[in-house]
Amino acid sequence: MKSFCDYPDQSYKSSFILRLIILLLTLEENMARIVILDGYVVNPGDLTWDMFHSLGECRVCDHTTMEQVVEQAAGAEILLTTDIPITGEMIKQLPDLKYIGALATGFDYVDIHTAAERGILVTNVPEYGTHSVAQSVFAHLLNLCQHTADHSDVTLDGGWVRSADFSTWPNPLVELFDLTLGIVGMGRIGSDVARIARGFGMNVIAYDVRYDRAEIDGIKYTDLESIFRQSDVVSLHCPITKDNTGFVNRHLLGLMKPTAFLINTSRGGLIDEQALADALNSGAIAGAGLDVLAQEPPDPANPLLKARNCEVTPHIAWATIAARRRLVEHTFENVKSYIEGKPLNVVNA
Repeated sequence: MKSFCDYPDQSYKSSFILRLIILLLTLEENMARIVILDGYVVNPGDLTWDMFHSLGECRVCDHTTMEQVVEQAAGAEILLTTDIPITGEMIKQLPDLKYIGALATGFDYVDIHTAAERGILVTNVPEYGTHSVAQSVFAHLLNLCQHTADHSDVTLDGGWVRSADFSTWPNPLVELFDLTLGIVGMGRIGSDVARIARGFGMNVIAYDVRYDRAEIDGIKYTDLESIFRQSDVVSLHCPITKDNTGFVNRHLLGLMKPTAFLINTSRGGLIDEQALADALNSGAIAGAGLDVLAQEPPDPANPLLKARNCEVTPHIAWATIAARRRLVEHTFENVKSYIEGKPLNVVNA
């Protein structure tokens, strides 16, 4: 007895299989081809890219050098990158490319103008690490004020055991209450930093090219020179542009108090690094907490790596697991919305 799924004849069965193969090939052609160039830095194994496979053929490269970009991205319609530069010359060699997604808030490493000329959308993730980066600002600031790691090292090295007193502090301790924090850039992160600072009882002054960025009680907007002249702590929170590269120069650093700190969790290129190293080494300012440098990874000859009271972390302010999970999820939503014809967070429209 034949079952209900038996074919009446072999020719019909062959025809059905052929139509099925054609259908599957058509579906495969219509599915997005996605390449992630530097997946490891966002997801070293504690997250998943599985959701992207539901959108099409997705290939995740752990690492890609600039020389490998064109080869790795060949045939891709959708290209995702965290910080690998996507130049105009690369874009011209990728005829299938229709979409570039920055797995980040900043997108200065993508040639958005060439992309726009070729009808390629570029998107970013404008808000995923706000709280993590703001938290990192105060990790650096509290480290400069309390020297927690240094004092722990002294204790573990026997310094407290040998002390004649119940309390000993080889490094000076600084209280944040009633100090003045100057914020350069009052976007989402700068505004969050301002709110936290108010919780510490700090006075907050701010500078932004747009004075209507954020209205927060107790914050006074002022000019850039006043920020550097009046602040006990200056924290940078602005994107880098051709106009503000190296704007933290000898002149502005020379306006700072000798007891003041500089914090940068934004972009390393905002600072004239030799000028900052000289200011630190001469005692013109008290210290700096930096999560970013102009070149990353840095040149071993970078003067800030050996500057006096300069604490440098390897660009980790954004990298809490909560922030990275949001980054992956929001990037997925960006890509999915693009495929559905409703693109989000386009930066070169």
